[in-house]
Amino acid sequence: MAHIIFAKKLFTGEQLLNNQLVYCEKGAIVSVRDGIAAEADQEVACLSAGFIDIHINGGSRHHFTAEPEEQTVRDIAESSEALGTAYTLPTLVTSPVENILKGIGAVRAFMAAQPGKGVIGMHLEGPFIHPIKRGAHLTKYLLQPTDELIEKIAREGSGVIALITIAPELFSDRQIAMLMEAGITVSAGHSNATYEEGQSAFAKGIRLVTHLYNAMSGFSHRAPGLVGAAFDNGDVYAPIILDGAHCHFASARIAYRAKKEKLFLISDALFTGDQMSFFKWDHFDSYLRDGRYVNSEGNLAGAAICMGDAVRNAVHQVGIGLQEAVEMATIRPAEALGLQQQLGRVQPGYPAVFTGFDDSLQSFSVIRIR
Repeated sequence: MAHIIFAKKLFTGEQLLNNQLVYCEKGAIVSVRDGIAAEADQEVACLSAGFIDIHINGGSRHHFTAEPEEQTVRDIAESSEALGTAYTLPTLVTSPVENILKGIGAVRAFMAAQPGKGVIGMHLEGPFIHPIKRGAHLTKYLLQPTDELIEKIAREGSGVIALITIAPELFSDRQIAMLMEAGITVSAGHSNATYEEGQSAFAKGIRLVTHLYNAMSGFSHRAPGLVGAAFDNGDVYAPIILDGAHCHFASARIAYRAKKEKLFLISDALFTGDQMSFFKWDHFDSYLRDGRYVNSEGNLAGAAICMGDAVRNAVHQVGIGLQEAVEMATIRPAEALGLQQQLGRVQPGYPAVFTGFDDSLQSFSVIRIR
């Protein structure tokens, strides 16, 4: 049976349209046309494709690295949906290989059992990262990449690992190619790469950096670093954490001018909903202070925002127009993962999965039409 949504403002992923009727049937968008609210089954102020968060570490209570189990994946999916994010990549950080494999299994099982819950894979952040740029990752679990281990992770993670963060300066050309040939999007992050090493990595097919500015070699006028390499390459996508702590909002404005349509939003949330004020796993500890998580060393250990917060901060703190801010939460992350033909737009043939929100950008909800 068809379901019709009337949106006063419709963000299609390419443009903003007013007073639109979105016809949905059997879980897909059938058509979009001008109309009035009286013709619809449901009315919303603002409607976009479902927000996509490709970097989220935990739900309201469970942390994926500490508990690489189906209940954690469910917690991430459900708590994200409650805050307006429709699609997620649960993120597992540097930890023992056995833990990584367990996380892969948990995501695989959840995706098979709950295909409509919006988990579109997994983000593996580490363990092949540079010790100088490890951030809050535990040194004892850092690994040098070997062909055998890369092959094992790629094989076990087939169809599950959608994104992996690596320090590309530690990898051979063959090892990077092995990951890409397995269908995994490779991101350069937690890296001490020079500008030249960064550009070399991009020339090998890497088209993404992990949380721009954070845990990567910074920009200076004589050594542009990985940040400078990302700024200087128009093909490279740059997700950014807009919580005011991971980068100054002025730095975000600079990044916006440099990266333009390649800049997009992530939460990097350690937990959602501000319910967890303290967390400890192994020697990793984290405290919620002033709206961000820090560890006992004083390092940032994850954000405490959701994608709705990031969109609001993009508009009010960075000065990005609302249409473009919404694209930074929808079509751009889809493009970065190569999923732009499947997610991120409100067009016929795309999933009938939306994020609805109010004009004040205070209330966000997921709408799934089956």
